[in-house]
Amino acid sequence: MDRWIRAYTKAHPNVTIKITVLENEAFKTKLATQIQSGDIPDLFHSWGGGIMAAQADAGALKDITADIAPWKDSINAGALSIYAYKGVQYGVPWDMGLIGFWYNKEAFSKAGISGPPATWDDFLADISKLKASGIAPLAIAGKDEWPSMHLWTYLVLRQGGGDALSQMIQSGNWNTDACTKAGQAVQALNALDPYQPGYKSAVYNDEAALVGNGKAAMELMGQWAPSVQKDQSANKQGLGDKLGWFPFPTVTGGAGAATDGAGGGNGIAVGKDAPPEAIDFLKFFLSADNQNKLNSDNVGLSTVSGTEAAIKDPNLQAVLAGRGAATFMQLYLDQATSPAMGQSINDATIGLFLGSSDPAKVCQAITDAAASQ
Repeated sequence: MDRWIRAYTKAHPNVTIKITVLENEAFKTKLATQIQSGDIPDLFHSWGGGIMAAQADAGALKDITADIAPWKDSINAGALSIYAYKGVQYGVPWDMGLIGFWYNKEAFSKAGISGPPATWDDFLADISKLKASGIAPLAIAGKDEWPSMHLWTYLVLRQGGGDALSQMIQSGNWNTDACTKAGQAVQALNALDPYQPGYKSAVYNDEAALVGNGKAAMELMGQWAPSVQKDQSANKQGLGDKLGWFPFPTVTGGAGAATDGAGGGNGIAVGKDAPPEAIDFLKFFLSADNQNKLNSDNVGLSTVSGTEAAIKDPNLQAVLAGRGAATFMQLYLDQATSPAMGQSINDATIGLFLGSSDPAKVCQAITDAAASQ
C-alpha cells in the first residue's frame, strides 16, 4: 500500500495519509476500541460481512453509494456486493478470491481420473479411485474447523442457491431442506473415509503440508493455498506444475447455479467523517493501472475488470475465471455473520465431519445460535 500512498500524495501535496499497521487480532481490538470512542479512521481494512454490518449499525461508517457511482461498474459486482449492507455501499474490495479444490494432477492420473469432476457424484467416485490408488483423497484440518465449514457451505449453496442461503443468514432459520441435504452429502462423503489419518486433530498447516508433500490428493481452500502448500512442504517447493484447480462440483437436483461461488478477500471501509479526499484516494487506488501492478506483483487478485491478464499463474487465472463467472458470491460464513455466530457455525458443522452430529442437529444448532444473537 505504501507505493500507492506515495504516488497519490506526490500528485496531491495538500493531502497527508498516515498509515497504522497492526497484526490481525491487534487490529480488530484497536479498531473496536476506536469505534467505541468515536475516533474512527477515515479508511481502514475490512473483510465486509457481519463485522462491517455491525459497524454500519453503530453509525461508524459513511454511505459512499453516490460517491463511487461514477466508477463502481469497473469493480467486480459480486465482490462489491460484499461491502454493501441494506442497499448502502460502505466500502470497496481490492482483492477477492474464490474457494475451490486444489489438486495433485499426477495423483489423479495415477488413480485413472482423466480430469476434475463436474458433479458431486463424480467427485465421490473419484474419492474412491484415489483411495484405491493409495493416497489420502482429501486433506482436512479437523481441529481448525473452518476448512470443513467451507465445504459444507458450498453444499448448502449448491443445494439451495444463493437466494436461499442469503435468506438463511438473514432470517436465522437454518431448518431448511438445503441445510439438511448438505449435511447428508457430507455423510455420504464421510462414508468413503476420504480424509487423512489423524484429520480430527489436524490444523490448517498440516492440511497444506499433506498436499504440498504429495501425501493427499486435494484440499478445498482459497487462492492462498499454493503459497502455504509450498511453505509447509518439506522441500519448500510444493507441487509446482503438478498442482491444479477446479471449482466446487454441481449437485444433481440442487437449485444452486454451477457458477455460484464462496470466497473473500480484502477491502477498505470508509469512516463516517472521511473527507472527499479519502474517496478520491480509493478511486486512484482502484484504477486499472494501479490494480494491474497489484496483480503482477502478486499482492492480491484485483477486483477491477480488465486487470486479469496481469495474473500469469494458470491456476490463479482459473480462480479469476470462476470468480468472473459467479452470478452470486457468498462471503465466508464466519465473516458474513458476527464473530459469535461464525464460531457457532464452525462448531456445529465440524460435528458432521467428525461423525459426532447429524444434519438435523447441525441445522437446529445454527438456528438456535442465531436466535440467541
